[in-house]
Amino acid sequence: MEWEVVIGLEIHVQLSTKTKIFSGASTAFGAEPNTQACAVDLALPGTLPVFNENALRMAVMFGLAVNAEIGKRSVFERKNYFYPDLPKGYQTTQLAEPIVGPGFVDIETDEGVSRRVRIHHAHLEEDAGKSLHEDFHGMSGIDLNRAGTPLVEIVSEPDMRSSKEAAAYARKIHAIVTTLGICDGNMAEGSMRCDCNVSVRPKGQEELGTRTELKNINSFRFIERAIDTEVARQIDLIEDGGRVVQETRLYDPDRNETRSMRSKEEANDYRYFPCPDLLPVVIDDSYIEAIRETLPELPDARRERFISEYNLSEYDAGVLSAYSAQADYYEQVVKLSGDTKLSANWVMGELAKFLNQNDTDIKDSPVSAEQLGGLLVRIKDNTISGNIAKKVFEIMWSRGGTADEIIEAEGLKQVTDTGAIEKIVDEVIASADKQVEQYKAAEPEKRGKMLGFFMGQVMKATGGKANPGAVTGILKQKLDALCD
Repeated sequence: MEWEVVIGLEIHVQLSTKTKIFSGASTAFGAEPNTQACAVDLALPGTLPVFNENALRMAVMFGLAVNAEIGKRSVFERKNYFYPDLPKGYQTTQLAEPIVGPGFVDIETDEGVSRRVRIHHAHLEEDAGKSLHEDFHGMSGIDLNRAGTPLVEIVSEPDMRSSKEAAAYARKIHAIVTTLGICDGNMAEGSMRCDCNVSVRPKGQEELGTRTELKNINSFRFIERAIDTEVARQIDLIEDGGRVVQETRLYDPDRNETRSMRSKEEANDYRYFPCPDLLPVVIDDSYIEAIRETLPELPDARRERFISEYNLSEYDAGVLSAYSAQADYYEQVVKLSGDTKLSANWVMGELAKFLNQNDTDIKDSPVSAEQLGGLLVRIKDNTISGNIAKKVFEIMWSRGGTADEIIEAEGLKQVTDTGAIEKIVDEVIASADKQVEQYKAAEPEKRGKMLGFFMGQVMKATGGKANPGAVTGILKQKLDALCD
C-alpha cells in the first residue's frame, strides 16, 4: 500500500522582550535558577499582571509578515492544568480570540518542491518553568526563570506532506522571526521549539489518520529525523494489524526513536475561561499600519533582490537570504570584495564549514566580514591562490589578523613571475619521462586531463604558491611543443 504523510507544526517562538509578558522580571538567558521569577509570575495573592505592550507589537509584526489577519480584539484566557513547573495551576494564553488569525507562508525544499503552508492562527501566551531531572538523586528540580516569558505559538494547518517540507517550513518561520528581530532563533537555548503533529493515511484517502504529537524538538535536523522515524513506526504498526493511538510522544535523538509520553484525548478539559485580571486587548488600524511601516525587508523579498542585484542562482540566493545575520554578513563581504559569486562561494563554503564544525553562529564568527572581504581581494588580484587562501582563512579563524598580515608573516605570496614558473616547469618535465611519453601518445582532446600530474609536481615544488593559471598555460605550451 502507498501511504501519504500529513504533518502540521506548532512552533513556540520566544519573543525578544527584555521583561516578561506580565511582569518586570528579566528574560535574560543563563541566570542562576529561580533568580528571575517574581511574585507576579507565580500569581501570588495580591499580585496583578500588567501586559507587556512590546510583546503585542512583536506579535502584530509577525502576523503582518505572514500575510495574516490581525485580531483587533484579542482576549487572554486561563488554561488550567497541573504540572510541577506551573505553580500557578494555569497558563495565561489565548484561545477563542487570538492576536493573529489565518495567514500563510510559501516554502521550497532542497528538491525544488514548492508548497503554500497555511497558518491557522498565532497566539500570545506565557511560558512555563522548566523541570530539571539531573543531579537531584531521583527527584526533579524546578527552575522558574522561564515562567512568564512571552511566547508566540504559531499553529499551522496540516498542509505538509514530508519531513523535508516540515523542516523547510520551520526554517522559513525561523528566517521570518529573526529578520523581524522578534526572536534570536537560538533553538539550542529553547528560543524556538517545535511540536510536530504526524499521521499517515492511504494515498488518495481524504479522511485524516490518527495523529501523534512529537513534543519540543529543537533543531531542523531533528524535525526531519523525528518525523521520518514516527512515520515509519506508524506504517509498520498499521501494516502489522495494529492501530495508531492518539498520544504525545518524545523523540530520542540518541536512539533515533519516538517514545510514548502520555495519551492525548480528542479534547482535554483545560477549563478555559477569560482571565479576570486582564482586560481584552483592543487595537485599531492606525496601530497596525504604524507597525507595518516599520517592517524590515522580509526573506522572500531579500531572496528576489539577491537574484536580481547580485545575479545569484535561486539556490544560492535562498541559502544566503534565509538568515538575516548571514544575509548582512554576505552583503558586507560583497561590498569589500566586489565579487558577488566569489563571496557567495566562500560564505556558503569555507565559512559555513568552520561555523558548523565549531557550532558557532555567524554573529559570533571570529572571522569578520571585513576580514573575509580583504582575503577575497587578495585572491582576485592574484596575490594568493584559492588553496593558499584556505590556509590563510584557517589562520585567521584560529589566531585573527588581516589577510595581508598573515600572507606577509607566513610567506604565502603567490609566485606570478612567469620566468620563475617556467624554470620549475622545465625541471618537472625533464624528470618525468614516463608521464611525458604518455602525454605525447594520448589523443589531443584527452591531453588536458593529463595535466594534473604535472600541475601537482609544480605546486609541490613551489609550496603551492605558483599561480595556477600561469602554471597551466606554461605546462600546456611546453608539453604540446614536445608533441609536434
